[in-house]
Amino acid sequence: MRLWSISPEYLDPVGLVALWREGLLAQKVLLGLTKGYRNHPQLLRFRRSPDPVLYIGTYLYYVYEEARRRSYGFSLAKVKTYDVEVEKLPISVGQLDYEFKHLLRKLRKRAPKKYRELAGVTQASPHPLFKPVPGGVEDWERV
Repeated sequence: MRLWSISPEYLDPVGLVALWREGLLAQKVLLGLTKGYRNHPQLLRFRRSPDPVLYIGTYLYYVYEEARRRSYGFSLAKVKTYDVEVEKLPISVGQLDYEFKHLLRKLRKRAPKKYRELAGVTQASPHPLFKPVPGGVEDWERV
């Protein structure tokens, strides 16, 4: 399960579709509708939020918005609940940097054009649900 902390704008088509599917799976897990993935580390930040289902739904809402901007056919009806006014969750700057570099490695092979488009980005923006806070990659579970 990969729930990116970086903005979905950086993802290529394959990555954005995968994120949507993974996010929907995470929503099912947080709703208690699956037996697998219940203890997946990527779900910790949502479980620690004031309302895990609302927060994963809000996360998905922003993925939906990026897909809509690209004229993809994602259905917002699949999102149980969301609220763009929720308090943003913290994410360490180190985690953002780590994820962006990881994405660039994937894009270099999978989507060279997108890789070249992003190669000059020096500081990745977070997914709109997150706010960057000081810290390294090792701090992502603690913030």
